[in-house]
Parts: sequence; structure tokens; C-alpha cells
Amino acid sequence: MIGYVCKYAPLEIFEAMGTETGRIQPQVTNFNQADTLMHPNVCSFAKAVLEEVMGNDVYEGLVLTTCCDSMRRLYDNLKEQFPNKFIYICDVPRKVTGLSVKVYEKSLRRMIAAYEEFSGKTFQEDALFNLLERKKEAEKLKKTPEKKKKKIGLMGARASAGVINLLENHEAEVLFDLTCTGIQRKLGAKKEQVLFSYAESLLNQIPCMRMQKAVNRENYLEGFKDELDGIIYHTVKFCDNFGYEYAWLKERIGVPLLLVETDATKQCEGQIRTRVEAFLESLDTEGKKVTGRKKSMEDGHMYVLGIDSGSTSTNAVIINEKEEILASHVIRTGAKSGESAERIFQEVLEKAGLAKENLDLVVSTGYGRVSIDFADENITEITCHGRGAHYFNPSVHTILDIGGQDSKAIHLSDSGEVTDFVMNDKCAAGTGRFLEMMARTLEIGIDELGPISLQWKEDITISSMCSVFAESEVISLIARNKEKPDIAHGIHKAIANKAVSLMKRVGLEEGYMMTGGVAKNPGVVKAVEEKLGASLYICEEPEIVGALGAALLGLEDLQKKD
Repeated sequence: MIGYVCKYAPLEIFEAMGTETGRIQPQVTNFNQADTLMHPNVCSFAKAVLEEVMGNDVYEGLVLTTCCDSMRRLYDNLKEQFPNKFIYICDVPRKVTGLSVKVYEKSLRRMIAAYEEFSGKTFQEDALFNLLERKKEAEKLKKTPEKKKKKIGLMGARASAGVINLLENHEAEVLFDLTCTGIQRKLGAKKEQVLFSYAESLLNQIPCMRMQKAVNRENYLEGFKDELDGIIYHTVKFCDNFGYEYAWLKERIGVPLLLVETDATKQCEGQIRTRVEAFLESLDTEGKKVTGRKKSMEDGHMYVLGIDSGSTSTNAVIINEKEEILASHVIRTGAKSGESAERIFQEVLEKAGLAKENLDLVVSTGYGRVSIDFADENITEITCHGRGAHYFNPSVHTILDIGGQDSKAIHLSDSGEVTDFVMNDKCAAGTGRFLEMMARTLEIGIDELGPISLQWKEDITISSMCSVFAESEVISLIARNKEKPDIAHGIHKAIANKAVSLMKRVGLEEGYMMTGGVAKNPGVVKAVEEKLGASLYICEEPEIVGALGAALLGLEDLQKKD
């Protein structure tokens, strides 16, 4: 098999020679080998491809393109590491003119000659032409896809298979794929100039950001505006070209837009799931359809349980048909989120004086929501926090949720619908875990950190938000005999700076609320308020907002059903 990572790769040439081709979608867990072979500034996707190929014998070779410097460096490393494989890089022109097509045709002929020598196979132009004609006919015979709930466009850098699978599982139709390896590959060739016309067809695809005619992407989108529900924009960390396009689209496109930034590792699967599902939920005007465990209101009452499975705490709320909170409970999440959910399930039922059979619905949310087997439905914490916050205070528009290992900023409409959100869940900086580490370093309890910071006298600045570097900085301050309240205040200021920057990305609209366990820390709350220049609304138990939102959403859908 010949692997590829770019939509300008001449796959059909290999297929015409009887060689299978396959898109490389790396699913690695680390860059141990790549980090020793490549410069630290090389993008994570290039490193992931190198790791994938080094740990997988399925590829007899790879065909790359000169789309960026990282791909060139990848080519250099592959050539050195695999002298017995077919490793080739095609020099793709940035322009599409008669001359550039001729240049690319020559590049393809050189590649063909190299592969013929490597494989012992022979290329025939007639075979390529016939293959392309068969693909055209197959395209015509394709059945019209079933109408789906939502119509989504994909843009940006190489979207992972996880994004595509999630969309399929949620009955969303991909109207177009303008990512680097766009799946809509409709190419052709003329009988008399097969290779030249094939090269021309390759270059005339909807351009990627590297091409001079990238402006045509905007024109392409115009034709879909009336039927497009939203765009998922996938980027690889530090891929600047796509970062610029995303910023431009956010200002001008007028269509809901989700940014998903990953580093091409398996560890990104959780953040991809949460972001994509929350985005689809925000587009779902009909609401999420749920099915109760028994006929609602058969005893004159309706009871719904919401469980928020977080990284540090598991929270539960039971409400009745009047949206009244009958019981709530918070426990620490143990080593297994499923076991913590089972425990809180029993304990909150006891608090409410109910039995399992009394419940009409159980809705789970949080990072461990899919691990709760007894839940009837699961909804992302983004949607649930929005609904829960609106319940406590209908005037809230901007939510800051700082949990155990992630932070979120959520913007709500006047009616409480989520209109935008951003997450920071690839780094523990500024989260509950970060504060726990700082408290241990200062040799005080986590509950003491907030109150003592309010007694500060010297205004200390913590320059790093990385948990490791910040700890070193705090140790240095302790060595300099700085007071604990002053250091704690510096830590909280650093968190506030990061938090408000996150909030600005969704738009600072008055009506601010803070949720999550860190909202119980008065030092962080005060620091965020000072940075915002406005007060934060904090409900009595900020950790149950997500669980309450899950219960409310479940109740609403049951009532619609009845």
C-alpha cells in the first residue's frame, strides 16, 4: 500500500498500476521516536505520521507533496529511516496555469519512472484513463444520500477519522470537505493527453490554503450558505495558515463555526467528542429526543436525575416535574468514573427519598458521561452548563466554568441557548488540579488557598501558567522568603488572566457567572472580577450546575413527548 496525506497526491497513478493507496490518519499516543528525529518546531501532524509509519509495516511507501516545510522535513526523515521503501515527494505548483500544469506533469512522470524501477510494474496511460472513467460512472450511479438532520461543512487542516465518524453517528451530512485531504475527489483526464489533463484536474481541485487561488474557497462556500447548518474547522496546533483563515471566516461567514484544534494523538479523542457533540447540540433546533424508562406522570409526578461525571467530582441532582430541586449531592470522583456514578446514584436517591423505579429518566454529562451504563441519555457538559446557569440566573450571558482539569467559556443567548463556546482541556493550567498542586507546594490545604490570598500585601506576578514551571516559580518565591498570601494572590491573578482571555474568545457580554469547583475559591473569584471589572454570579453550589442542566434538558424533552 502507498500512503498519502494530501489531496494533490496522484493516487490514481498507483491504482492504475494495481497498487492500493490509503490515507494516513495517525492515531499515536506519543512522539517518542519523532522527537528524536525531527526539530521541535515541526508540526505535530508530521510527527504523528512518522510515528505511524515507523510502527506500521502496512505501507510499502509514501507519496508526499511540498505543501509545507513540515512535509519536507517528514520526507527527509522517511528517506533516511526507510531506504528500502518507496518514499517520494511531488513538487506541487502554487499556481494553476498551462505552464504550471506542464511542470506538474513532468514531476508525475519522474515519480512514475521512480516507482516503475522500485516495483517492477509498468504504467500505462490507457489504464489511468480507464480508471478515471470508471470512477466517473460509479459517481453517477451513487444513490442520493438520505436526508439528515444537520448539514455540516468541514474545513481546515487534516480532519481526523474521529470527526467524520462522530458526524455520521449523529446523523449529520457532510456537504463538503475542504480539509487538506478532502474526501470529495472527482478527477478526470482526456484521452489524447492523459497525464497532462490528469495533472490539470488535480491542480484544479478546490484550492488548499497553500495555493494562490485560495480566495476561491470563499466563493465555493457561497453556494452552500442557504443549506449549511454549520462548519467544523479543524486545525493542527501551530498551523498558522489555517489559523488565519479561521479568524477570517469567524468574522465574515455568518454561519455557526466550531474550531477544533488537535495534536493528532489519541488523547485528543475526548476533546473532539465533547466539542463536536456540543456544537451539534447547539444546532439542534428540534431538541434532543430522549426516551424515558417508564410512562411519565403515571403517579402524578415526574422525576429526572442528572449526573455530571467530572474529573475531580461527580455531581448529581434530582428534579421533579415543576423543575424543583429535590436533592443534590457532590462526591470526589474515584479511580473509576463509572463506580463513582453508581455510588452517587444511590446516595442522591436516598437524599430524595426515592427508589430507582421512581425515576423517569437519567441523563449523564461530563467527561465520563459515556461510561455511565445506567444513564438513558448523555448530553455534553457545554449544553448542560448553559441550561443550568440559565435556570439559576436568566440574565447570565457569559459563563466561566473551571473544573478539575479543564476550563470552558460559554456564551448564552437571552433565552439561554448556547451560541458559542471554547475549551481548554489539553493543559491543566488554571484548573482545580493546578490549584491543588500550588496548595501542596505552599504546604496549605486547598480550602485555605483562597481565603489567605485575600490577605495579600505585596503584588507578586506569576509569569508561567504551566503547572510544572509555575511550581518551580513558586518554590523560588518561597526560597526568597515571600509570604504565602502574596504568592497565593499571584497564583490567582495568573488564573484570572488566563480565564478572562478564554472568555473574550466567546465575547464578553454582561451577566457573568462562574461555575465549577474553583468558583468556591474566593481568591480566584475576586481576581477574575477585578480583571473583568464586573461581578460574577455564583450560585450556592456551583459544582451542580452541569448536573442540574442535564436533568432540566431531560425533563423538557419528556414533557414535549407527553
